[in-house]
Amino acid sequence: MLDISQFHTEANNPKTCQLHQMAIPEILGLMNQEDQQISLAIGQEINNIAVVVEHVVATFQNQGRLFLCGAGTSGRLAVMEASECPPTFSTPPQMIQGIMAGAPQAFWEAVEGAEDNQAAGIEAAQARQLNSNDFVIGISASGRTPYVLGFLSYARQVGAGTAFLVASPPKEKVSDFLIFPKTGPEVVTGSTRLKAGTAAKMVLNMITTTAMVQIGKVYGNWMVDVHPTNEKLVARAARIVSEITGCPIDQATSLVLQTKNPKVAIVMYLKQVSQETALRLLDQHHGQLRALFEKPA
Repeated sequence: MLDISQFHTEANNPKTCQLHQMAIPEILGLMNQEDQQISLAIGQEINNIAVVVEHVVATFQNQGRLFLCGAGTSGRLAVMEASECPPTFSTPPQMIQGIMAGAPQAFWEAVEGAEDNQAAGIEAAQARQLNSNDFVIGISASGRTPYVLGFLSYARQVGAGTAFLVASPPKEKVSDFLIFPKTGPEVVTGSTRLKAGTAAKMVLNMITTTAMVQIGKVYGNWMVDVHPTNEKLVARAARIVSEITGCPIDQATSLVLQTKNPKVAIVMYLKQVSQETALRLLDQHHGQLRALFEKPA
């Protein structure tokens, strides 16, 4: 049987016990070697991650919300992941929400006792009126953060789907699904902003990106729902429209500026329809370009 204790983030890493005596290139090389274990550890969790993605997709299809909840580094990762989805995929802010113990002050400095307050986690969940249509991913390197456990406990109480993303084994079952990349002891003992934090960031990227692909926010490898809020993103959206449709870049730019959405611009150009009709067609096909332009296999 696998000895889970060796993967605990508070365990001492024998490879780094003389870190203070190493030269700079040695430290960097050792950190790089340790970081190479992260992808392998995540690879062992692909099946568990896939099940969570399936439930997140179903949540979105049922007009439910995804909550990412953490404290400290995990909380910052939760907020960052949620905040990057609206500009990348034009998701409404309420669709994916990042919850952090002690926020907003905790974004930049430690808030004493915030992560240890399980009642505050419950209150945060109640304040957002969690229900059975929602899905919650708790994030905790230690697998025992009280604030996150409180949020998860209320989510389960109201029938929301739950997953727990950890770097150390939780003491008991607190969620429907567990994602546990076994990244092992940190280079600096207990500093879970390192391997554990990187693993959590990668897994969250995988979950949200794959879910967005599944609900039609990505076509091919293009982010066809990107929100063009600045010159760089307008140019990117125009390239996407031009590459997918073959229309001249100037015309693609004009369509993006008109529609504020490359997906709508693509439908307008390829179907030769008005913006209103393009929006209606997308609505009829659940926002899926594939359903509009590709015949079923």
